[in-house]
Amino acid sequence: MRIMEWISANIATIIAAAVLFLIVGLIIKSKLKEHKQGGCGCGCPGCAGSCPHTASNKNKTEEKTNEA
Repeated sequence: MRIMEWISANIATIIAAAVLFLIVGLIIKSKLKEHKQGGCGCGCPGCAGSCPHTASNKNKTEEKTNEA
């Protein structure tokens, strides 16, 4: 019976935590979906990760320019 008492005493915290976990999970799912479609996650759709927001691609572009 102590478990039921604890749950009833903390129901608001449990609900708030569940909602927070749900929101974070949906954000992660959205970012993973965007990444799989080729976006960099910076909010510019269809950039294929070549926008200036992705430092790794910027460095690769600079290296290719320096090599040529």
